[in-house]
Amino acid sequence: MFEVFQYPFMQKALIVGALLGLIVPLIGALMVSKRLSMIGDALSHMSLAGVSIGLIFNFSPVLGALLTGIISALSIDYIRSRLPQHAETSIAVITSTGIGLAGLLSGLIPNAANFNSFLFGSIVAISNDELWLVVIIALVVFILFTLFYKEFFLVAMDEKNARLQGVNVKIVNLLSLFLTALTVSIAARTVGALIISSLMVIPVVSALQISKSYKQTVIFSVIFGFIFTVVGLISSFYLRLKPGGTIVIFGILVLFMLFIYNGIKRSKIRRRHL
Repeated sequence: MFEVFQYPFMQKALIVGALLGLIVPLIGALMVSKRLSMIGDALSHMSLAGVSIGLIFNFSPVLGALLTGIISALSIDYIRSRLPQHAETSIAVITSTGIGLAGLLSGLIPNAANFNSFLFGSIVAISNDELWLVVIIALVVFILFTLFYKEFFLVAMDEKNARLQGVNVKIVNLLSLFLTALTVSIAARTVGALIISSLMVIPVVSALQISKSYKQTVIFSVIFGFIFTVVGLISSFYLRLKPGGTIVIFGILVLFMLFIYNGIKRSKIRRRHL
């Protein structure tokens, strides 16, 4: 039963998975509240372009993903400011750009296997340096989210009201996008660029099924994210499946069980009122 904990590579994978399971839904709760739930998709696709650049020019792919992620976050904010009535199109534009660049640049990479490891992640093959990088980024994200929790909440709920309360909405939006880019870029190496947006959204949607406030949504999102990643990793070890996909599918199963539970609950309430 506890065989999984005896292997050093699984010990590192579980530490990284647990940390990402905590911080990714944290950012996801904020983005879903701002109706930017697909931003993970946009930044993850752009991170693949950064990975390609890193592999082509022989420097850290994670650094390439981080740089393109930050540039993409700034670009999303710029497009949103130019199209306030159609802010969601900023995500579509950056997603399309990322897909185009990643598709173009991936053909120039000498070793395609390195690029493929970023598509679905290689959490069981991370190095000690990457482990410490995840630890540092997780701490940065958690500390900044905690320090600016009130500002993030006010901006997510109503930007106009936040301005009236003296919040610098521009700075808060940029900070939230920066934290998202930071989280997505590091998670692309571990859980995979094609998986990260799911890990950002599914725990939050699951939390919305049982939460009654923004604070509860954040707390339950983190709890679900932690459970999904840890259980998914352990299950993938024993079932010999890909970790990233196993994490997502487990999360989907839990989400649908919550849908069914809420459906039964509402049905019972209606019967009582008949």
